[in-house]
Amino acid sequence: MSGVIEQLRARKSVRAFTDEPVSAEEERSILEAACQAPTAGNQQLYSIIVVRDAAKKAALAKSCDHQPFIAKAPLVLAFCADVRRWYRGFTAAGCAPREPGVGDFLLAMEDTMICAQNAVVAAESLGIGSCYIGDILEKCEEQARILGCPRWVLPVSVVVFGRPTEAQMRRKKPMRWALEQVVFVDAYEDVADEGLVAQLAEKQADISAFCERKWNSGFSREMTRSAARILEQFSREA
Repeated sequence: MSGVIEQLRARKSVRAFTDEPVSAEEERSILEAACQAPTAGNQQLYSIIVVRDAAKKAALAKSCDHQPFIAKAPLVLAFCADVRRWYRGFTAAGCAPREPGVGDFLLAMEDTMICAQNAVVAAESLGIGSCYIGDILEKCEEQARILGCPRWVLPVSVVVFGRPTEAQMRRKKPMRWALEQVVFVDAYEDVADEGLVAQLAEKQADISAFCERKWNSGFSREMTRSAARILEQFSREA
C-alpha cells in the first residue's frame, strides 16, 4: 500500500494542537499543494485567506458555534469561492460578461473544496493535523464580513492546522462504512428500511438523539438559511 493511501486511511480530524508553530516553509508547501488541485477549466475559482490576526481568529471561533480551538490553531486557512476575479478580469479586458450566477458559485465551491482537501493531504504528509470547520457555512454574511470578502467572494470552508497533541494522536478514528454500503455500480440503490436503520446504528447507537443533535439542530437550520441566502443572492444577480 502506498504511503499516501496509508495516510488517507489514518487521517482524522485534530482539534487540539501543540504550541509548535507551522513553519513558513511548511505553510508555503501546504498552499502550493492546495493550488495544484484539479480545477474546472483551469480557472481556479477560489482564493485562500491566511488568517493571522488574533482578533479575526477569535471572531471566527465565536461565529463558528463558539469553538475556541479555532483561535488557538497555529495555522488557519479560509477557503473562499471566488467568481469575482474572472468577472472583473473579463470586464477589464473589454469583454461583456454576464453577472455570476448560481451555477458559477456551485462550480467555484467544487474548486474550492478540492483545493482545501489538497491542503489537508499535504499537511498530513508533513505530520501536521487538520480539521475542517463546517460551521463556516453558517451566518454567511458575518463570515464574509470578518474575512473582508467583497461581492462574489464567499468563504465556504475554514481549515485549521497544527501538530496534534499526544491525546489527539491516541484518539481512535471514527469508523467509516464499508464500501458495499456506499458504493454502487451503474445506479443508486435504496436499502430496505430495516437494513438502513441497522447501517445508521453502526455509527450512532441512539439515532433519535443524533437526529435532534445534528439534523434538527439550530446550527443545521442556520446553515440551511445561510445557503439559501447565498443561492438567492446569486440567482437575483445573475
